[in-house]
Amino acid sequence: MKRATITAVLAAVLAAGAAPVMAQGAGNDAGLKAAVKADYDANLGALFDHFHRNPELSGLEVQTAARMAQELRALGYEVTTGVGGTGVVAVLRNGAGPTVMIRADMDGLPVEEKSGLANASTVRQVDSDGVEKPVMHACGHDVHITALVGTARQMQARKANWSGTLVLVAQPAEERIFGARAMVEDGLYSRFPKPDYALAFHVSADTPTGRIGVPLDITSSSSDSVDIAVHGVGTHGASPHLGVDPILVASHIVVALQSLRSRETSPLEGAVVTVGAIRGGIKHNIISDRVDLQLTVRADSPEVRAQLLDGIDRVARNTALAMGVPDDKLPTVVRSKLENTPPTINDAETATRVRAALTAGLGEEVLIDKPRGGMGAEDFAYFVTPESGVKGVYFRVGGTPADQADSAPGHHSGLFRITPEPAVTLGIEGSVLAAEALMPRD
Repeated sequence: MKRATITAVLAAVLAAGAAPVMAQGAGNDAGLKAAVKADYDANLGALFDHFHRNPELSGLEVQTAARMAQELRALGYEVTTGVGGTGVVAVLRNGAGPTVMIRADMDGLPVEEKSGLANASTVRQVDSDGVEKPVMHACGHDVHITALVGTARQMQARKANWSGTLVLVAQPAEERIFGARAMVEDGLYSRFPKPDYALAFHVSADTPTGRIGVPLDITSSSSDSVDIAVHGVGTHGASPHLGVDPILVASHIVVALQSLRSRETSPLEGAVVTVGAIRGGIKHNIISDRVDLQLTVRADSPEVRAQLLDGIDRVARNTALAMGVPDDKLPTVVRSKLENTPPTINDAETATRVRAALTAGLGEEVLIDKPRGGMGAEDFAYFVTPESGVKGVYFRVGGTPADQADSAPGHHSGLFRITPEPAVTLGIEGSVLAAEALMPRD
């Protein structure tokens, strides 16, 4: 499409977006829908394609961040880059009123894409550990950042509908759950307007397109990465009595850890302790002197989280003692200071306001109340901690046609695929309506 034609189309987009929101209860903001559709056809479809073909790993989103900054500056936002690493912050001031922050995560995963799509990623990138890996947007973050640009355009066009300050955040390293914390530690809430409300959405492969889920309480579990080094005394495999076998000790620890969930935690509480990796040993007939375990720990409350983490320390130490490990060789348990996040819990009152705005603008049928199917984590929690005073709403947007949603490949799979247009456009519509509801113009 020629540049002049694009300009004309975008002018129409802005004109459509500037139309006032329809009356409450109309169930259809036709002006918004038309504007978003036009924007997708003229700009966002190609932008999504670019992001999908060019994913970057956590903390290394240099080109993605540069493109986000470029797009947001072109829309008249005050843009700052390099926040918390590669994070981008864009501010739009529109008179007195609340401050609303909208966040989109932008990192990909070290997964080889096998979706069969024409725009499948073939990118490889050297990760922070020095190892070259395939990279794929296997969790839909390309949808999120594309929608953030679309939301930025609509909020600029619809300034007559809201009053306050809008802060847009393109966040790095959500997949490794340290990007949000890094941005907060780099002054997100002191260098920029601190939000009264924070919004974010995640596209969901097992949710039908055209539907949005807005929980009134917990949306994601806490997550902690824990490493356990199990030490032993090496010896010949034919003479095990002359050493202390760390593989046997580690095996008992793995089994004993499951009692933390099954016998020490209420069955009504969410809790998971998963040993995701065991590495140890040298050869068939050698008893080594070390085994390494890697764990992920999930909980739905701070109390259960602390209970599980303290329990891991206790089980590792006491299992080793019971099996004769010397005091100077007891297991070393390390909780990652980088990869951890508390649970993400929506503010019920704010979520109720968002749900009302979505049904008013998109119709009653847009909402879907679907129970969580697992204990996934999300570092959006760092933006809405109780001590921050920021009220958060994290919602999910359908990404797969209804007749395919039940069989859709899961997130983080090389087969993962999203139907981009309905996911991006509904993500924009939901974000705009939610933000406007939280920053009403008197």
